[in-house]
Amino acid sequence: MPPRSAPGSLAERGSRLLAATLDELILLAVSLPMIIGAMPAMVALVGGAVGGEADVESLDTMSVLRAMVGGPGTTITVLALIAWCIITAWLVATNGQSIGKRLVGIKVVRTDGSRASFARIFLLRNVVNGLPNLLPYVGWLYQLIDPLLIYQESRQCLHDRIADTIVVRA
Repeated sequence: MPPRSAPGSLAERGSRLLAATLDELILLAVSLPMIIGAMPAMVALVGGAVGGEADVESLDTMSVLRAMVGGPGTTITVLALIAWCIITAWLVATNGQSIGKRLVGIKVVRTDGSRASFARIFLLRNVVNGLPNLLPYVGWLYQLIDPLLIYQESRQCLHDRIADTIVVRA
C-alpha cells in the first residue's frame, strides 16, 4: 500500500473526485424518499399516456413535479435535506469540509495554508461558481472548463482560483 500523503499536502485529484461523488450520492439518497413516494403517480401518468388513456401532453414537467411534491416522501426528504444542510454547514464552518471531503480525509484551505472562512467557501466556491449557469451556453461551458483546470500543477479548479483556496489532505 503506498504511503498516505502528509496532512497539508495537496489532495490527489482522485480524492477530490471521490469526495464530490460521495456528496452527490448523499444528495441523491436525501431525495429518494420523495422520488420513491411519487413513483405510483408517475407510473400511472406514464402508463396512461402509453396506453392511450391520457394525452401525451399530460406528461409535462409540472405534472411530474406535482406528483413528486405531493407524494408521501416529501416530508422525509425535506427533513433529510434540512439535516444535510446543518451538518454540511457545520463541517464547512469548523474544518472546511463537506461530508464527502470528511469521509475521504481532505479539506479546503486558503492558498497560504490558513483556514478558509465559511463565507469564502460558501460564497466564492459555491454561489459565485453557480452564477455562470444562469447564462445560456456560458453555464455548460463553465461547467466543462472548471473541473478540467484541476490538471494544472496547482490542482486548482476555476472555483478554487476564484476563492483563493486549495484542497489538501486533512
